[in-house]
This record gives sequence, structure tokens and C-alpha cells, in this order.
Amino acid sequence: MVELRLLVALILLGFLFSASEALRFELQSGHTKCIVEDMKANAMTVGKYSVINPDEAQPMPPSHKLTVRVTSSHGNNHHYSELVESGHFAFHAVEAGDYMACFWAPDHKPQTTLTVEFDWKTGVAAKDWGNVAKKGSVDVMELELKKLFDTVTSIHEEMMYLRERESEMQDLNIETNSKMAWLSLLSLVLCLSVAGLQWWHLKTFFQKKKLI
Repeated sequence: MVELRLLVALILLGFLFSASEALRFELQSGHTKCIVEDMKANAMTVGKYSVINPDEAQPMPPSHKLTVRVTSSHGNNHHYSELVESGHFAFHAVEAGDYMACFWAPDHKPQTTLTVEFDWKTGVAAKDWGNVAKKGSVDVMELELKKLFDTVTSIHEEMMYLRERESEMQDLNIETNSKMAWLSLLSLVLCLSVAGLQWWHLKTFFQKKKLI
């Protein structure tokens, strides 16, 4: 059991410390593309974006600019840049939930396609460990211990967050099942009532016709 827990912890550490690669996508002029990130409350996040020059030997075309907005699931605006070639943002998530980064390219005739590079990090990965080492004058071992401590803390917070979400989903399932049970009972009563009315109507009709 101890070996299994150690193996799981090492796998989680490997995922958290794995090098993150920037996302690269194409965006057509006049269109919008949004990327969603699920974040915990008080989590640190940093992001940077830039438009790739289609011809490095030439200056960036005037049409290769975009507008970027980062919002929370509650509609709070955390970053906004209009008609830029590159930019970055950094903030602490006030509330837990989905955060959305939307990229919009102005409409052009003829239509152009922009290649955008976007790097978004949250939690432990968002920390600038190089500056931590310089400011704190710590050695390599102490820096690694700091990373491990923050990683374990992040894993614990993530587990607590997942438990809260699981509890919310269980409550939602219980509430939904209760509503479905009442709806099924109401449907059964309604069907029996309609069947009873039909039987009474047919019986009355046949009695008037003296068929029964």
C-alpha cells in the first residue's frame, strides 16, 4: 500500500513538473476563438500570447493584430488588450470555476489567417522559480524542496477542490432523482386520470346508445 501511494505521488509530481508547451492555433479574421481553463480559488495564473509573423524577413503585416479578453465564469474581466501583436496577463483567481481567454481578429477583405501562440500556466507551474531563487539566494536543494512543498500543497488543494465538486455533483444528482421521481408519479396519476375519464365517457356513450 505504501509503495502504491508513493508511485501515485511520483506520477502526480511528474505531471505537475512536466514542461508545458505553448499552444499554437490559427485564427481567421472576423472570427473569435476561446480557450477555457478550470481554476481553483486563489490560484495563481500567468499567460502570454503573440501573433506569429508569417514572413520573418518582413515586418509584421498591419492586419495581424488581435483583441484579447480574459473573463471568469461570473463575468468578471481580468485582462483586456485591443489590437495588439502580443501581450501577457497575470492574476489570482478570486473565485473557483472556468476562466475563458477569447481571441478576436478584426475583419479584413480579403480574409486573413493569423497564427497565434498562447502559453497559459496555473498553480505551481505559474510560479517564476528563477526569480524565487535569485531573490531568496537559495541553493539548488532548497529550491527543489520549495518546489516539492508547493507541489504537495497544490495536490492537496486540488484533491479538496475535487471533493467539493464531487459533493456538489452528488447533491445535484439526488435533487434531480427526486424531481424525476415526483415527475414520474405525476405522469402516472395523469395517465390514470385520462384513462378513467375515457372509460367513463365510453361507458356513458354506450349506455345512451343502449348497447350495454
